[in-house]
Amino acid sequence: MTVGLEGLRVPEELSARVPAEQRGPGLGRDDVRLLVSRGTEVAHRAFRELPGLLRAGDVLVVNTSVTLAAAVDGRLGAESGGAPVVVHFSTRGDDGRWAVELREPWRVHRTGSGSGAGTTLPRPGGPVGAVVRLPGGARLVLEEPLVPGADRLWWARPDREVPGLLARYGRPIRYGYTERDQSPAAYQTVFALPSPDGAGSAEMPSAGRPFTARLVADLVRRGVQFAPVVLHTGVASAEVHEPPYPERFSVPAATAWLVNAARAGGGRIVAVGTTAVRALESAGEGRAVRAASGWTDLVVTPERGVRVVDGLLTGLHEPEASHLLMLEAVAGRPALGRAYAAAVRERYLWHEFGDVHLILPEEGPHCAHC
Repeated sequence: MTVGLEGLRVPEELSARVPAEQRGPGLGRDDVRLLVSRGTEVAHRAFRELPGLLRAGDVLVVNTSVTLAAAVDGRLGAESGGAPVVVHFSTRGDDGRWAVELREPWRVHRTGSGSGAGTTLPRPGGPVGAVVRLPGGARLVLEEPLVPGADRLWWARPDREVPGLLARYGRPIRYGYTERDQSPAAYQTVFALPSPDGAGSAEMPSAGRPFTARLVADLVRRGVQFAPVVLHTGVASAEVHEPPYPERFSVPAATAWLVNAARAGGGRIVAVGTTAVRALESAGEGRAVRAASGWTDLVVTPERGVRVVDGLLTGLHEPEASHLLMLEAVAGRPALGRAYAAAVRERYLWHEFGDVHLILPEEGPHCAHC
């Protein structure tokens, strides 16, 4: 397997530090740029032009997972005066435990406002049996690493229900390239639907963020259909770019039917985000899709390829990110390299509040005016 785009460097100033709607008066979520790849051809558009790039009969598959306020301040140690930590709640297990990441508050190293204040730095997890005291008297006991021999994510047992704890004391996970904390609403997409059990994503399924109700209506009016899936994303590996861990997903029967019917009728299946790809491909049987739910440990690579998805709408990922394996599987390495070189050259913005990349199949001459 290969990961990364050798020699590509993304300047720090190309990080999107605030949401699009905060960059100037009168701007909205959909005021981002759209990089379009068809094979190795690259075009530059505005996101609001998306309806003109899709066709009647195409299906956009969207992740409806809600973004949790998954970061909570705590103290490591059973007694008062323990070291300050930030707990990132990643994934709830079947046995009531949660996979968590312990982070060190930035303020331990630097005080004052700015791009670092309120964010976190990596630290080792553990040790086994360590107690993290949380607000409201809650406690979390670290039991074992999620992966033997690794120390970033740990299984931990809380002494109360985590969704209620997050609702009262949590805030969205934030990294140092952003300028300031944002409200939880800034991390919800227009497709987000609360789960009855309070489950959700540790980090936003950000490819869906630029969509607005008006743009969705325009797409539907033009004959583009929407199909929902759920994949609750865990905590990203911001420093070491590990492959994704197992995550909960659900592909409803209605979505499976719509995807299969659209393909039979010549429509294209375009996933909105890498999470939608992982869910769809996990429910695939060859080129068809079945209703499915549970845990998926699927990692989409160029060697495996994609079998269900024809195109992908996604954010711009760091050159070392493991997500690029999936993008390479969809677009091919030459196309991906050319697109990312163009994105840097044309000053596109990276990360969850940044610009987006649409990967479509290369079309033959007979489809030039489809």
